[in-house]
Amino acid sequence: MEFLKAVIFGIVEGITEWLPVSSTGHMIILDEFVRLRGPDSFINVLLVVIQLGAILAVVMLFWNRLFPFQFRDREKPVIEKEKMILWGKILLACIPAAVIGVLFDSTFEALFYHAVPVAIALIVFGVAFILSERWKKGKTDKITSVDQLTVSAVLIIGVFQVIAAIFPGTSRSGATIVGALQV
Repeated sequence: MEFLKAVIFGIVEGITEWLPVSSTGHMIILDEFVRLRGPDSFINVLLVVIQLGAILAVVMLFWNRLFPFQFRDREKPVIEKEKMILWGKILLACIPAAVIGVLFDSTFEALFYHAVPVAIALIVFGVAFILSERWKKGKTDKITSVDQLTVSAVLIIGVFQVIAAIFPGTSRSGATIVGALQV
């Protein structure tokens, strides 16, 4: 029976990882209805492994677009400058959430990794998504490509990712999108 439950968790993760909704939040809520049995340490590892599979699928799908090193004819690798700059921007945007996450992870987990705070975060961030899109409707985008992202824009997006680091139920990709709409 636990194997079937793990499959259900995998399906939920696989679907929600591709959408701007929180896959972690959905698994926390799913656990309220389909309880996985076993030691907490095992369940935590299972949830990480399930998410790792979805993340690896994304990496494999976008590998050629993201990998900055090109090897041609066994020569010295060619480094694509644009892709290295992209990675720099990604890392810069991750710094705020990484710092907050490292410092306060156990506190946030104790406070918010439960079904009710997750459900509230899903609803609040869904409304934020709608309001951001309505606010932006009809306005001309200031930034239309990754190349145009400034350091301040990247940091604003990073600050929005802090929300996802604090509140499970808030999608990392959704927070990135809402943050980018504010720039």
